[in-house]
Amino acid sequence: MSATRVVVTGLGTTSPVGGDVPTTWAALLAGQSGVRPLKHEWAEQLSTHIAAEALVDPTDVLDRVKARRLDRSGQLALVAALEAWADCGLADHDADVDHERLGVAMASGIGGVQTLLTNYDSLTLKGPRRVSPLAIPMLMPNSPAANIGLAIGAKAGVHTPVSACASGNEAIALGIDMIRLGRADVVVVGGTEAAVHPLPMAAFGQMMALSKRNDEPERASRPWDKGRDGFVLGEGAAALVLESEEHARRRGAKVYAEAAGAGITADSHDIAQPDPVGAGATRAMKMALVEAGMEPSDIHHINAHATSTPQGDLAEAGAIRNALGDAVDGIVVTSTKSMTGHLLGGAGALESLAVVLSLQNRVVPPTINLEDPEDVGLDIATSQRTLPAGTIGGLNNSFGFGGHNVAIAFRSV
Repeated sequence: MSATRVVVTGLGTTSPVGGDVPTTWAALLAGQSGVRPLKHEWAEQLSTHIAAEALVDPTDVLDRVKARRLDRSGQLALVAALEAWADCGLADHDADVDHERLGVAMASGIGGVQTLLTNYDSLTLKGPRRVSPLAIPMLMPNSPAANIGLAIGAKAGVHTPVSACASGNEAIALGIDMIRLGRADVVVVGGTEAAVHPLPMAAFGQMMALSKRNDEPERASRPWDKGRDGFVLGEGAAALVLESEEHARRRGAKVYAEAAGAGITADSHDIAQPDPVGAGATRAMKMALVEAGMEPSDIHHINAHATSTPQGDLAEAGAIRNALGDAVDGIVVTSTKSMTGHLLGGAGALESLAVVLSLQNRVVPPTINLEDPEDVGLDIATSQRTLPAGTIGGLNNSFGFGGHNVAIAFRSV
């Protein structure tokens, strides 16, 4: 393994609970839910008509002409990435950027689905001449990454990992690898998703995957609670700027945390259901620790994947216990999906951002709605929890349809 240390120097997000990092972080610490009734007319025909839409519309932030050339997933990604880019200090210091050593890895689980479906409607209702000439550049899954690359001048490589709900974490892992392999000095990584649309929601509903707690939307996402009945679909994006420690120190950048290691495995069990014993998830966490040079006792906090599904929550809990062993008793676990819903391809990025802020600020956001908990053998935070002083570590887990497992290990600085 390369000895190159990779650090986080910039953060950005637009989420169901806030339009930027400060508002999102404050809402998470306060235990505020971003799940709301959908106001779209089409939602009335669905069995689930609640979701966690972005709190701030990206078209209120971006230039109007630019926004019209992007699918909503691309709009959200660009908002998050530009915040992270400004936060890292390089946006105003282009002379410090070697663009041939600057990369992007922005993931999406589904891509430009809203553009695809609205243009199909135009085709069937109004004919081929009403299809947008920009439809392909907008709907292609790599569009968010490509547009971020264009915005910041990234020339080291612009990538789009697509591994369902593990996509955002896989982008972070790819960024770490790009720096450790010497392909880049700086990489903007993250994930985005905007699938709050009748077809994806109907499809998830037919799978019996979505919560139907329509009368209490803010209480619908309830990881590890015995009353959970499925996840809540969310939308948004998050971005982190990764740098080699040497590059960051040379320019005097502020450093949030070290992105210390990643573990990636596959279940080869089922296209949609998790391995009930969580063997692949266990291996991913162990691999992340090995790559990070950490022991289970070095981990103090885990932001779990914990989507609020009956099978997934239990499988992950078992995997955490198996991966961390006796050290699990000293680890504070939370699921911020209880507030944000499930951002699919954007989930890993948003939750990794939350781990970074937890390590920096020594505080863990609560898991809300945990009223009748399963006995999962984990110390789950149901209110803000303080983390100790000194060097501490955290894990973020993301697991996706297809059996994708990605764990990212972070270390405080």
